[in-house]
Amino acid sequence: MKTAAIGFDLAKNVFQVHGVDEHGQTSVRKKLQRAQVAVFFAKLTPCLVGIEACGSAHFWARKPQSLGHTVRFIAPQFVRPHVKTNKTDAADAEAICEAVNRPGMRFVPTKSVESQALLPLHRARQGFIKARVAQTNQIRGLLAEFGIVVAQGARTIEHRLPSVLEDAENGLPGNLRQLLSRLFEHARYLRQQAEAIEEEIERWHEQNEASCSLAEIPGIGPLTASALVASIGDARAFASGRQLAAWLGLVPRQHSSGGKPHLLGISKRGDGYLRTLMIHGARSVILRAQKKAGYAESWLGRLLARRHKNIVACALANHTARVAWALLAHDRRYESTYSAVQAA
Repeated sequence: MKTAAIGFDLAKNVFQVHGVDEHGQTSVRKKLQRAQVAVFFAKLTPCLVGIEACGSAHFWARKPQSLGHTVRFIAPQFVRPHVKTNKTDAADAEAICEAVNRPGMRFVPTKSVESQALLPLHRARQGFIKARVAQTNQIRGLLAEFGIVVAQGARTIEHRLPSVLEDAENGLPGNLRQLLSRLFEHARYLRQQAEAIEEEIERWHEQNEASCSLAEIPGIGPLTASALVASIGDARAFASGRQLAAWLGLVPRQHSSGGKPHLLGISKRGDGYLRTLMIHGARSVILRAQKKAGYAESWLGRLLARRHKNIVACALANHTARVAWALLAHDRRYESTYSAVQAA
């Protein structure tokens, strides 16, 4: 019996597969050890393999792909409705197999090895920044216990703390001065690590043509461009720019019924890190646009006149995501005077 589709449930050591033939009848249902996965797929004729998007999914997808199989990633929330009974590995594999065969199913974009290697740099940089903020807040809290108030901001701590430690008349005990000095050095080390990683990301950006083309869009810099290129992969996996914006969580949530549309706030689905970069870039564009002549008559100026600036920032980020999709999907360069009417 020829297998047409496989549902592959991932784990650390014990994997479950569920396969069906072209008529939808179960052809294989098997539990595999880690060392048996490559052997199992090598014996199968090329078929469709569905994998739930999770940790190590891209690594395991390369095994069937290297043997001629077609691999599709499915978001976990799209697999869950197909689980018929209690949650087990066999039920999950069967649900994945059923979901991958649905005609209207949406799949997660695949990432290359290069993209997978870049994204951890973004995560590590963000982790260093978060740890630095926590460290400086701890320093501010300790100083406040002894009546010394320092304004918020990591850079403010770096400028103020050396003078505070040198002041012999502020009443700080000696052991606390040593502790604050140690914490200050740790915060400075975290900043240096974040800056070093950022330089590495910028070097990658300069060598990637797609990333450089995205950086020409107002509101997108090297960090945002490199993160978008690495996360999106093949932009043609999205049917339109709106689908990419929805994937980033920049479109309104809907609660419509009876023909009455009811739009809520942005969905905030997808990658929060990418969405944060896009919205911060939009805020920067808004600040610069307010200083230009003819701002009040522009689309951005008219929108700001009637809506809150946070709503405008999300709308501009949505627009920027659509432009980014158009550049990646059609291999174009950014043109500030481009219009769909002229192109037609």
